[in-house]
Amino acid sequence: MSPFRASRASRISSVGIAAALLGSLLALPAFAQPKPADGALVGATGMTLYTFDKDTAGNGKSVCNGGCATNWPPFMAADGDKAAGDFTIVTRDDGKKQWAAKGWPLYYWVKDAKPGDKTGDGVNGTWKTAKP
Repeated sequence: MSPFRASRASRISSVGIAAALLGSLLALPAFAQPKPADGALVGATGMTLYTFDKDTAGNGKSVCNGGCATNWPPFMAADGDKAAGDFTIVTRDDGKKQWAAKGWPLYYWVKDAKPGDKTGDGVNGTWKTAKP
């Protein structure tokens, strides 16, 4: 093999390896733990998260299912996400996983239009902005 061909093959091989490694990293589940922003907890997109007074902190369940979850979508956890500190993961009635803060399952509010909106705070006297 000529030196040019060996060098080119080596370069192609290195590029292929780098692309494969990057693809593997991008395929890993994102750690989507809630984070604090402007006095509230927010999800990965920066949208405000809420708690529901009808849930029971620490029991590992959400009582907001069906139509409730249509208006208050759960802040879902990916299969690879891990609980840490005040943030735990609860199992929903459908078997999917949802983030919780200090034992309280976390939800979005469909009427919040952009990051920083907190229009769900106080709805029906049972929904509250989740605090860090």
